[in-house]
Amino acid sequence: MTDLTTTYLGLNLKNPLVASASPISKNIDKARKLEEAGISAIVMYSLFEEQIIHESLELDHYLTRGTDSFAEAMTYLPDGGMYSVGPERYLNQVAGLKKALSIPVIGSLNGVSKGGWTNYAKQIQDAGADALELNLYYIPTDLDLTAQELENAQVELVAQVKSAISIPLAVKLSPYITALPNFARRIVEAGANGLVLFNRFYQPDFNLEELEIEYNLDLSTSADLRLPLRWISILHGKVNADFALTSGVHTSNDVLKSMMAGAKVSMIASELLWGGSLQRVEEILSHTQMWMNEHEYTSIKQMQGSMSQKSVKEPAAFERANYMKVLNSFRDSI
Repeated sequence: MTDLTTTYLGLNLKNPLVASASPISKNIDKARKLEEAGISAIVMYSLFEEQIIHESLELDHYLTRGTDSFAEAMTYLPDGGMYSVGPERYLNQVAGLKKALSIPVIGSLNGVSKGGWTNYAKQIQDAGADALELNLYYIPTDLDLTAQELENAQVELVAQVKSAISIPLAVKLSPYITALPNFARRIVEAGANGLVLFNRFYQPDFNLEELEIEYNLDLSTSADLRLPLRWISILHGKVNADFALTSGVHTSNDVLKSMMAGAKVSMIASELLWGGSLQRVEEILSHTQMWMNEHEYTSIKQMQGSMSQKSVKEPAAFERANYMKVLNSFRDSI
């Protein structure tokens, strides 16, 4: 019998397919059905630093100051929406999921600065979370902020959050880092037990009829797998952390590739949000096991890292040489 079990952040999982942070975790019944379909763990939707600060009213003056000074500046924080929930409701949801599910529940904090809001890491732990995912989502727009200053601040934030909890900590990174391997190592040295690659930045669009900014949620496709696949392949065996691959996981092939790159788990969200999530989970796991049987793999652990940079015959394929080969192959096809 093919063994699909894996470990992630010290948690023993029945298979590598994890539901990543999404609105699905707001609904306990849907989360329970995902577990029944075979999902091995679920990551909560994110609790944002801004939500905590706004709720506490400690910075209310600064959040509202100037909002009436010109017509377009109605507010500095979004109104309503799926993620507009207070910290107390979030903690109650963690506790509710833990009570309803037997699979691990991973809390999620989204923030960029040190401060009192990080105390909620401990409160998420106390609510029953088995681990915590810290989502480092930040768009630098300050011309005076250097890359080194930003990285230092994020490393310090990871250390602060880690010092507040005893459960495992994963850090979700952006791909837009100049020297990603060094930054990844620093994050792990600061206390991260795992790295989630990558955060997807949702880009604004222009509405040409209304002359307004539009905010659209574009779900991923399997083509988005390549970026995290490449970097996990490069970092596997070099950085002492458990890797989770997110963005682009839609099929059993995506799961298999993630494992071969060196990931411990494949995180899925967009495919679940398309609809028919229960059937898709069952299909993906079934086809993963079928492929492993056909290719004589006895376990997930056997294939993890088998196609990483340190394991393949041509490690340069993950580096600059790959760029030249792709261009040459295109020219040769014309």
